[in-house]
Amino acid sequence: MPVITLPDGSQRQFDAPVTVAGVAASIGAGLARAALAGKVDGKLVDTSYLIDRDVQLAIVTERDADGLDVIRHSTAHLLAYAVKELFSSAQVTIGPVIEDGFYYDFSYERPFTPEDLDAIEKKMFELSKKDIPVERYELSRDDAVAYFKGIGEAYKAEIIESIPQNEVLSLYREGDFTDLCRGPHVPSTGKLKVFKLMKVAGAYWRGDSRNEMLTRVYGTAWAKKEDLDAYLHRLEEAEKRDHRKIGKALDLFHMQDEAPGMVFWHPKGWSLWQSVEQYIRRRLAKAGYQEVRTPMMMDRSLWEKSGHWENYQENMFITESEKRTYAVKPMNCPGHIQIFSSDLRSYRDLPLRLAEFGACHRNEPSGALHGLMRVRGFTQDDAHIFCTENQLIDEARIFHALAMSVYDDFGFEGIAIKLALRPDKRAGSDEGWDKAEHGLREALRACGVEWEELPGEGAFYGPKIEYHIKDAIGRSWQCGTLQLDFVLPERFGPEYVAEDNSRQRPVMLHRAIVGSMERFLGILIENFAGSFPTWLAPVQAVVMNISESQREYTDQVAQTLRQGGLRVDADLRNEKITYKIREHSLQRLPYQLIVGEKEKAAGLVAVRSRSGEDLGQMTVQAFLERVQAEHPGT
Repeated sequence: MPVITLPDGSQRQFDAPVTVAGVAASIGAGLARAALAGKVDGKLVDTSYLIDRDVQLAIVTERDADGLDVIRHSTAHLLAYAVKELFSSAQVTIGPVIEDGFYYDFSYERPFTPEDLDAIEKKMFELSKKDIPVERYELSRDDAVAYFKGIGEAYKAEIIESIPQNEVLSLYREGDFTDLCRGPHVPSTGKLKVFKLMKVAGAYWRGDSRNEMLTRVYGTAWAKKEDLDAYLHRLEEAEKRDHRKIGKALDLFHMQDEAPGMVFWHPKGWSLWQSVEQYIRRRLAKAGYQEVRTPMMMDRSLWEKSGHWENYQENMFITESEKRTYAVKPMNCPGHIQIFSSDLRSYRDLPLRLAEFGACHRNEPSGALHGLMRVRGFTQDDAHIFCTENQLIDEARIFHALAMSVYDDFGFEGIAIKLALRPDKRAGSDEGWDKAEHGLREALRACGVEWEELPGEGAFYGPKIEYHIKDAIGRSWQCGTLQLDFVLPERFGPEYVAEDNSRQRPVMLHRAIVGSMERFLGILIENFAGSFPTWLAPVQAVVMNISESQREYTDQVAQTLRQGGLRVDADLRNEKITYKIREHSLQRLPYQLIVGEKEKAAGLVAVRSRSGEDLGQMTVQAFLERVQAEHPGT
């Protein structure tokens, strides 16, 4: 006699065990048709799941985030089904859900071609229209190994052999195709109607370059066609905004094989960098931060003490000299603790806010490197706040206000706040993590914001608040963080003299606003598509003469604007003015100043905006004041 409690608090009692689909049908025919899965006491299950006890149940449909994941996971299986129908000798391996879609890896005698992809997608739609039931059943590990070996699926058998022997495994069958999977899946292939195969790539079996190269097919799946269309449009926009292409077109930076994951900044790119860095520096100075600099490389013993050697060693660059082992710093925090501990501190010194534009290096896998977005050498707008526990909430609130103000100045809105909680691999006690997580929740409540919690995604030494910004085409990027850390103070033992003359340990807050400078600049390039706000633009204006007789006056105008603090070029070439305008428009400069005989005689400039709007004639001083007014804080 199970009693089912629904999300609205209402209850339904049944005379016998009932499936999720049965509950949906009892509520209404529409819900029964829409049901993709269920959530029983918080756990996702198939609609065929039999409920034989009192539970809380939510019916999952395409309107739910979980529903979209089920659609994508099921579409990955549909892809594998179609491949086996067309290429019977292909072996299936794994097919997980990823952001905005899924992929599936196959072992086949040759890579799939674009023509193969078209045929596979066509077959997927055929299988979808047949509305084939998707059925779940269970096998013991040994029986599952025997089954997959029997049908020639050696990779699946290898995966299963690595699972403990006493495990009972779930398999899903749709038509002639059966796959190993935890599920859940949609009730039938007819639920899968909106999908597209995107590309083919290579991937090593189990990610090991010593293994066979597999063929990876990427796809995307959505609940509605308009969602797919919007996603494809977003991809087109992202392609146009690719920071690597724009970086080359605007001569901002380049990367090369001799320094993988490292950036060569050109003059214009470094100007963009400096605009961001100097702006952040000014904001930090006003907020009471003191800037410091710590060594690039430190002895192994320090990294052992911090826990990085145990928990992060595979991501560190290590070198030896004079029988000592050193590591290039992947993070700045241990160095800042050394500065705090270099002198006897008083409670009157707290909160002590130490900031550094710290250059760090992490040994990221070569396959993960991606332009400015994923690099090995990067600079953080890093800072650490040493404070008392009583100051924690105020410091978090002050940082939150600062971060939100900075994002606003860069033009980002709709900031999403997330709380990343303890990972499996971590340092410190559970009691310490309880205290840290409670502290950050209290801080977020004090900031008056809503947040999403991310279990398992905290740093190894503490939970963290994450700030996710949204760019011009709706993509989300995680930039700022605020981490509460009781672990490193415990390991390094920094102290301050309290008001009662006792020695106390400070609380440590790790914080960044833009995070990696390289990554943030990549985000800015793509967000603005290279058309930067005037205060960020590497070249804010170009002054152009119409004929040779204005050459000297044009040069004087450019010099006056430079002395006023503007970044200005002078184009004195003997070219037609229409050619110059067209060429500088491609460089996406905020302003073009045109000088002819009338402007020269009157001591004026004719101003043209990036959009092509004619702003008329104005004095050089008036233009200078106009640009200066566009800088944040003016």
